[in-house]
Amino acid sequence: MARDMSDKDILKMELDQLKLEVNTPRTAVSTTAPEIIAFVEEKSAEDPLVKGVPEDKNPFKEKGGCIIT
Repeated sequence: MARDMSDKDILKMELDQLKLEVNTPRTAVSTTAPEIIAFVEEKSAEDPLVKGVPEDKNPFKEKGGCIIT
C-alpha cells in the first residue's frame, strides 16, 4: 500500500494519525496498575487457565485411546 503512495500522502497519513493520538487521554501506570491487579485477582478464581478444567467438563478430553496391534 505504501509503495503506491507518494511521500506527501504518507506524511499526511502520519500527521492525521498523530492528530488523533494527541487527543487520547493518558493515565499514569502507577494509577492503573493497582486496578489491573485487583481485576486479575478477582477473576482468577474462575479462570480455567489458573484453576483448571474439571475432567467431566473438558471438551478436549480424549474419548478413547488408540490401540496398535
